[in-house]
Amino acid sequence: MASLDWIRKRFPIEPFEKLLRKKEVPVYRSNLFYYFGGISLLLFGIQVFSGILLLFYYSPHAGGAYESVRFIMNKVQFGWLIRSVHVWSAHLLIASIFIHLFSTFFMRAYRFPREFTWMTGVFLLMLCLGFGFTGYLLPWNELSFFATKVGTEIIAGVPAIGKFIQTVLRGGEEVGDATLGRFFALHVALFPMMVTGLVLIHLIFIQFQGMSTPPALENKTLKTLPFFPNFILRDCIVWSLTLGLVLVLAVYCPPPLGAKADPFAPTPQGIRPEWYFMWMFQTLKMLPGHILALEGEQAALLVMGILGAGLLFIPWLDIWTRRGKRYSPLTYLGWVILIYMIFTTILGYLHS
Repeated sequence: MASLDWIRKRFPIEPFEKLLRKKEVPVYRSNLFYYFGGISLLLFGIQVFSGILLLFYYSPHAGGAYESVRFIMNKVQFGWLIRSVHVWSAHLLIASIFIHLFSTFFMRAYRFPREFTWMTGVFLLMLCLGFGFTGYLLPWNELSFFATKVGTEIIAGVPAIGKFIQTVLRGGEEVGDATLGRFFALHVALFPMMVTGLVLIHLIFIQFQGMSTPPALENKTLKTLPFFPNFILRDCIVWSLTLGLVLVLAVYCPPPLGAKADPFAPTPQGIRPEWYFMWMFQTLKMLPGHILALEGEQAALLVMGILGAGLLFIPWLDIWTRRGKRYSPLTYLGWVILIYMIFTTILGYLHS
């Protein structure tokens, strides 16, 4: 193609072309999960594009945030659709990353030489949860305000450093204008830069290391699919279906704005976090007041922190716990945690 020849004369793209032609994707029963990485990338792109459009009209101040969102929804042409796409793509992005991470875990795709690919994926999940937490406050409605207030109060329960983190996030003792400004800065500046950098590193690792194969299939002859153009074309089909799903949800289930936040009003009944934090919230509700020398909330947050840190080092923990055995205790622990998260999430919605 003339356009490719024009680029080749100016930029050394031949090594990348050779890599794309050489790379193959194994075909087996569970390779459907390979597509969730691409789905996550698409949804992140939708988040960036729709977020930039919303920024044209959003006012990051407690006195004008709610009114600016209402203006976007009621006065800006297709503003309601852009906001709805932004909200739904955020939910689907976090769901897609969860599926991608758990499928990678259960297929043990974190093994040598993909340890750092796994670690960048875990960091991306944590940053996307941070996106969800900071973005939830920006409409400055009643639900988001009090959910953020409860969430930052929970963070204060982290042993030793919790109160400091709470003050940094809130910008003071209470949730207010300073909190909104800090959450806005994190949501539109710091987190996007960090995610973009990690996504690039993650993609580079994947391109050079290729797609992993589950250990049970490593010694078997598997059919392979060329990454370019065959797998890329399938990815495009999946992206089209994903975009269609986002638009259907955005059009037929637009998120309501609700009432404007009143910092002086009492906390309403039924305040709850988004679904991806519900399992944590429900766990804290079920615990007793004290566990050994710690308060129940502090003990739970300590355990969650240890599990989160342990998640980063799964490739090395797997080697240490397996010791020649076919199944690692980590695999069983992963299933227990996944079932527990689903169960407590459902329980939280049933009791709210």
